[in-house]
Amino acid sequence: MVAVQLLVEVSPKAEAVTCTPVELSPCLGAITSSQPPSTICCQKVREQRQCLCGYLKNPSLRPYANSPGSRRVASSCGVPFPTC
Repeated sequence: MVAVQLLVEVSPKAEAVTCTPVELSPCLGAITSSQPPSTICCQKVREQRQCLCGYLKNPSLRPYANSPGSRRVASSCGVPFPTC
């Protein structure tokens, strides 16, 4: 029983993603122009992947989240564009 408790206490816990659109600010240039997304942008897109449907459903964010530039950046970063 003690061993199980130690494993639970020592095992890494999954970190929850906080859905914050501002985290995607490194992608702004790539979304609004034809420049390729940076490594940091792609990292942020991957981190925020589970948030993308929420962004698409938000009336304030939808025009940006559903733009051709956003779709291109997601594709360039290897993140499938969600169908929500």
